[in-house]
Amino acid sequence: MRNKTKLIKIIAIILVCSALSFFAGYFVSVGTLVSWKNVMARPLTSWFKQQHAVFFDGDEVDIKNIEAFNRVKDVLRTRYYKPVDINALFVGAIKGLAEGVEDPYTVYYDPDEMKQFMEESSGNYEGIGVLVSMDENYLLTVAEVFPESPAKEAGIQKGDKIVRVDQEDVTDIKDPDLIVKKIKGAPGTVVTITVFREDIRDYIDFDVTRQTINVSYISSKVIDDQIGYIRIKQFDNDISQDFRNHLNSLLAQEINGLVIDLRDNPGGDYHEVVKICDMLLPNGLIVYVEDRYGNRREEFSDSNHIDIPMSVLINGYSASASEIMSAALKDYGKATLVGTKTYGKGLVQQIDLRFTNGGGLKYTIARYFTPSGKSIHGEGVEPDIEVMLNEEFKSTSIDDIPHDKDNQLQIAIAQVKQRYTNP
Repeated sequence: MRNKTKLIKIIAIILVCSALSFFAGYFVSVGTLVSWKNVMARPLTSWFKQQHAVFFDGDEVDIKNIEAFNRVKDVLRTRYYKPVDINALFVGAIKGLAEGVEDPYTVYYDPDEMKQFMEESSGNYEGIGVLVSMDENYLLTVAEVFPESPAKEAGIQKGDKIVRVDQEDVTDIKDPDLIVKKIKGAPGTVVTITVFREDIRDYIDFDVTRQTINVSYISSKVIDDQIGYIRIKQFDNDISQDFRNHLNSLLAQEINGLVIDLRDNPGGDYHEVVKICDMLLPNGLIVYVEDRYGNRREEFSDSNHIDIPMSVLINGYSASASEIMSAALKDYGKATLVGTKTYGKGLVQQIDLRFTNGGGLKYTIARYFTPSGKSIHGEGVEPDIEVMLNEEFKSTSIDDIPHDKDNQLQIAIAQVKQRYTNP
């Protein structure tokens, strides 16, 4: 009987120690060390909320940083010179988590931003009529001004750096989508765009009236000596079928070769560019993406493809999907790349919508690689023939440059002719 009582006491002591160890570890993991006196001195719900202000595994973060977070929150809540919205502070903190990875393509959208993002993804485009891209300093830069658009009529030019929207400084915003959302709006409303124009080293304000923009992102024609020319401004969500139609139309006119113009094309739909590459490449790997764990997803072309001499025009604003296409054609030796090195954006984004508040997280999930295994991100695609566009046209949209004065295009045409005359 005595041994049985002793055994029960030992088991009880072990259980109590295990419970204390568990709760001590838990309190450290949520980032705050508390005393039982403090816990019992206030309602459990208040204590529970404070402990769950932030939550990390204990080995992931310095506990002093979590204590600092709670300290800032408490000071602002109790001592700031006017009342603050704690929820607004937390939204800022959540955005800060995304910004902390120092990736301009990873961003948290609050519920209102996420709703707007999803609506704009449906294909409605109400804005001023420009294509934009981030430059190397993360300034939103006009890459293309659409003909007969509000931006064109107002006087905005290719190369202008957008620094303010309705007097709000946007130079610290690294995600282009967030700035574009500020520019877009209801037709008939006016937005003030402030640009920095490097030619004159000065700032210019433009009051632009938004309109519904109906843009065709592809055009084609037969030029010099039966050379087909296809210009793709952006890879939107149905561009592959448009490309097929334009290509078939040119082939029906018995073209001798093809120039594909990807200058100032900021990219677009990954799956659409893969479909276009399938029309141009022999059986083989087009591109693959790889995540942090080495998991790979590969895209292949079949054996059906056109076999004619090709050149591809690229420049510093050719990015993402444009780089997938130009790199694949270069790796297979199917086209001569003419122009200047591309932008160097080789990351794949994904949207996480699993937020109970209606928000969302756009984040980079993988890198993509060329058929030869090269990562383009931060490197770009080098042209086979490097040539700068004539200085007089550096602020001119590609569509507005006369073909006979477009020195990059003329070299691309010459390369196609050389290929079909000396196969």
